Amino acid sequence: MTRHALFVVALLATVCPALAQEAAPAKEAPKVAEPPPAVVPPAPPAPAVAPKAPPSPMVLSGVVKDIDGKDVDLATFKGRVCLIVNVASNCGYTHQYVGLEALYKKKQDQGFEILAFPANDFLGQEPGTSEQIKEVCYGKYKVTFPMFGKVSVVAGAEQTPLYKQIAALPAPLGGDPKWNFTKFLVDRSGNVIERFEPRIQPTDAVLLTVIDRELAKKGSEAKPEPAPAPAEDGK
Repeated sequence: MTRHALFVVALLATVCPALAQEAAPAKEAPKVAEPPPAVVPPAPPAPAVAPKAPPSPMVLSGVVKDIDGKDVDLATFKGRVCLIVNVASNCGYTHQYVGLEALYKKKQDQGFEILAFPANDFLGQEPGTSEQIKEVCYGKYKVTFPMFGKVSVVAGAEQTPLYKQIAALPAPLGGDPKWNFTKFLVDRSGNVIERFEPRIQPTDAVLLTVIDRELAKKGSEAKPEPAPAPAEDGK
């Protein structure tokens, strides 16, 4: 064998193993086991929200001031059928004092009461002091039903709690009075049961019918409390 042939043989012996190694498939890396997915606990249920209690129609509770500044517990009138009225001295409906007084005199002995609350909420038609209001209701119109201190009957920071509670009632009872001499009828249990807008006169048959119906409900109703005595001087 010639020297040239020996060189070729030696070269092939060196190169072929390297080529064979490069042509061989690469060995796969060993697989690493994946950790199991984390278990996320379910979120706790949201706390149950108690349904909001509907506003109570029972309004004969709480203390108010009468027109002389004395405390009066409205619970005193529970057991009587009451007509709550926001009044004013300089209103086109002020003449309703006449009909209200006639109604009161006719039905008071049957357990009927009128609770009048002066209010200056509508065009400033009750601007006076308590003494000036008394000159109108007691002096001019000679009313004998309970008169209370001046209040605000419409929504706002000054709204009296009684009218705030009435306003919260569902329609058609609730909502602020739209004008002076709006009337709310309260049954013997102290619940507001009817609403009459100012145009309904105290002598209107629709009002009288409901009053008579409620006055006729006796026995199961609360026993009427004695009506508060009027002021000694008639004022």
